[in-house]
Amino acid sequence: MASEERGKRCSRCKASKPRAAFAGNKSARDGLQAYCRECWAAYHQERQLAKGKNVRPRVETPEGHKFCRSCGEVKPHSEWHRNATASDGLSTSCKACRAAKGRAGHLKRQYGMTEAERDEMVASQMGLCVICLKAPAVHVDHCHSTGRVRGVLCFNGNSAIGKLGDDPDAARRVAAYLEGSTWKPTLVAPGVYQLPS
Repeated sequence: MASEERGKRCSRCKASKPRAAFAGNKSARDGLQAYCRECWAAYHQERQLAKGKNVRPRVETPEGHKFCRSCGEVKPHSEWHRNATASDGLSTSCKACRAAKGRAGHLKRQYGMTEAERDEMVASQMGLCVICLKAPAVHVDHCHSTGRVRGVLCFNGNSAIGKLGDDPDAARRVAAYLEGSTWKPTLVAPGVYQLPS
């Protein structure tokens, strides 16, 4: 009984290993798989290859590191988000890859466009915000009533349009104000004012 508490013998490699080296199996008497994690992974890979499936080669990683399947790099555990349900307690992709997937997913869900389409739009704008013509274009701008993407702006340009409530008349009044024109409102209907010509 004391030997079972300290560890377990793998049925495949015949080595005695600590209990943490075995995955859980609720149907087994001791609650653990018969093969250690390494042997189980090798066994599973052999079975997949025998079925003719495409199997990624196993990558040896140093202690405290993990291989990211998305970018193909070995990174320290600090570069990973936690995942309590995973066998190693870490996410399947590194933080950088998860962030990239998140940005791509946001573009598709929010604007219905891919990163390539966004990059093409930025290139057509020479990489610059179409409002200030100085700052890099990084924020996708869209019409809030129709959802149509209008362009890619800098933070200030996108924020200014939002603060003006997507109202072209408000933008014209701002332009007139900045050009020094005194705007004298002409009431044309209750609550409706007309710009001077």
